[in-house]
Amino acid sequence: MKQFSGVANEEPKPKFWGGRLVITLNALKKLVPEDIQDSINRHLSGDWGDLTALDKGANKRALEYGGRLFSIYRDRKGVKFWITTESDRITTTVRLRKITRD
Repeated sequence: MKQFSGVANEEPKPKFWGGRLVITLNALKKLVPEDIQDSINRHLSGDWGDLTALDKGANKRALEYGGRLFSIYRDRKGVKFWITTESDRITTTVRLRKITRD
């Protein structure tokens, strides 16, 4: 897991277009803003954070063939959050709760 140092790092090159950024109100209230921005940069560059090897493989296939991309991170306070980019690459969402499928 990457630790947040609070020092601005060089931004990694994006691997895909994330579209419009949406942050849920709950995430905006509870997460450290700098950690949100750092994690969005990581997500767009293909650093999926705390995903399992299986989920990282699913993201690799989604990059190649299309599909939803997601990452899991923790901010400097240890708050866990998800970043999801929809398969059409129109919207990327930062949220505190995982999306569940019905």
